[in-house]
Amino acid sequence: MVFDAKVPRKNFYKSTRCPNAEQLIRDITWSKAKNDATLGAKLLRVHYHDCFVRVRCDASILLDKVGTVDSEKQARPNLSLGGFDVIDDIKRQVEAKCPGNIVSCADILALSARDAVSFPFKTSMWEVETGRKDGNVSLASDVNGNLPSPFSDFATLRQIFANKGLNVDDLVALSGAHTIGISHCGAFSRRLFNFTGKGDMDPTLNATYAESLKKLCPNPANPNTTVEMDPLSSTSFDSNYFNILINQKKGLFQSDAALLNDTNSVIVIKKLQKKETFFVEFAKSMQKMGAIQLLTGNAGEIRKNCHVKN
Repeated sequence: MVFDAKVPRKNFYKSTRCPNAEQLIRDITWSKAKNDATLGAKLLRVHYHDCFVRVRCDASILLDKVGTVDSEKQARPNLSLGGFDVIDDIKRQVEAKCPGNIVSCADILALSARDAVSFPFKTSMWEVETGRKDGNVSLASDVNGNLPSPFSDFATLRQIFANKGLNVDDLVALSGAHTIGISHCGAFSRRLFNFTGKGDMDPTLNATYAESLKKLCPNPANPNTTVEMDPLSSTSFDSNYFNILINQKKGLFQSDAALLNDTNSVIVIKKLQKKETFFVEFAKSMQKMGAIQLLTGNAGEIRKNCHVKN
């Protein structure tokens, strides 16, 4: 496997036959985000799920199953992902402007996730280096154990992140993505109704908040019901997640509450309560995550259709 040491890098496409690729992707993404306040959360989650499997951000999450072998899309944690249609449309428009498989699906995913979150601010919230290639392997069996679950304890979270070259600072900063988006009831209903298997509630969860969640998500959970991950602020990318987590014990998932079980993690949470600090640290961690063992140079391919190998 050969890697080009010069990529990924800033403005990779400037020296290609599609020099305006990043501007084009941003314009398309912003036009879609203007009409869909949930797009940032959707694309950010797809990008995150892509990067944590197969230890690289290679758009393997976008591939459809082949024959009877399920792809990453069919793995249970990925069944609720959204925004694939947006990636498809961006790819179609990019190919129409720049035909010939120049711009990878992996770069489109990384850039559009950044751009969708950035739309309300009208500026890029973090830098995305480009020049990724697309992977050609996508297996549902690779997902379990690589993606943190909403039920993970701190030790599990720390190990999964460490396996990707990410530390506790990155773990806490990237958990801040829960400031936008929604969750299905099944991801947290056990905390409300059967935390230890005895019909009890998680004592670390704010009791008033828990009662409001029970009304939204009665037992058994309706698989179609969703709630905001950051109460009353689920479409606003801000530091409110850290405030409600540490001050109000309103972290929705066990994995959120788990961040309070480590001294170093708590120190980071307190720092990230300041919006400006959160934005800086989130940007750093997104750049690290987006550069996990990428396919570059002669490795991988640039798909014409993000759903299938060439």
